[in-house]
Amino acid sequence: MKIRPLFIFSTLAFSTIASAEVPTLTVYTYDSFTAEWGPAPLLKPLFEKECGCNLKFMPFQDAITMFNRVRLEGKKTKADIVLGLDNFTLPEAKQSNLFTPYQLDLVELNLPYQWQDNTFYPYDFGEFAFIYNSKKLQKPPKSLQELVEREDLKIIYQDPRTSTVGQGLLMWINKVYKDKAVSAWQSLAKHTVTIGKGWSETYGAFLKGESDMVLSYSTSPLYHQWYEKNDDYKAVSFAEGHLSQIEVAAILKSSKHKELARQFLAFLHKKEPQKIIATHNIMKPVIAENIDPALNNLPKYKVLEMQSPDKNTLRKWQFEWQKAVSQ
Repeated sequence: MKIRPLFIFSTLAFSTIASAEVPTLTVYTYDSFTAEWGPAPLLKPLFEKECGCNLKFMPFQDAITMFNRVRLEGKKTKADIVLGLDNFTLPEAKQSNLFTPYQLDLVELNLPYQWQDNTFYPYDFGEFAFIYNSKKLQKPPKSLQELVEREDLKIIYQDPRTSTVGQGLLMWINKVYKDKAVSAWQSLAKHTVTIGKGWSETYGAFLKGESDMVLSYSTSPLYHQWYEKNDDYKAVSFAEGHLSQIEVAAILKSSKHKELARQFLAFLHKKEPQKIIATHNIMKPVIAENIDPALNNLPKYKVLEMQSPDKNTLRKWQFEWQKAVSQ
């Protein structure tokens, strides 16, 4: 009698069926979120324990690259959720007609302004800022204008066509300089050493000593304080003020796991996931709870309010930037 082989076959068949019944939620995001030091490796087991599902993060070099992939894939995308768009990319994201309302009640949020969008779900935020090493740069610029005009400063920032951080600088320059933005880009280009595709690449180059300053976030010094016990890195506060980036997640209309996707979004606003995101993505939490004392001790930055430009305006600004830096 072939009892043992039959038993093995039955066991394997049961295992295969059980495995097939476990849904997989796929989240497209940017590479620093999924890095070994990022939030994803800690969020994954925490959510999987809650949902009884598989959580799969698929990283891209930057959020704009991720969004372009989703648009290219359309209804055939494997993504259930995109995580990493921001308040400045929302007009274009809405026009894509790829996303569905999250249908969740928002808890009390700790954001620079009231959040009213019902499709894009905020999970962290922070002000764009330039970072420097205070041991190496004794006299940092006190304004955006000084940063633009001081040719003794070596600057690194991100490409506004591929990076939400770089796009943030595009907004910032146009907000402050208005019709003189092209002249500002030309001045900045004289002492820009690198324009990278994404944040990880550019911040890494800065840490290697390739520049005096790098475009990042007001919260970036916290990484060095928390994980390196190093207080040398500072974020400059500019006299003109700073733009706030609010990062969001959204559910794809094409997702076959919408309820699971909503569960994941709601999960992002719980205290433990918010702490993980704040301390591993190095951004401010969106919930109004005490997450970490260091976050409460951050300097207060003057926040510039700015409406997201429409698609045509954004393309015009990108063209002006590209022309100015290539001269």
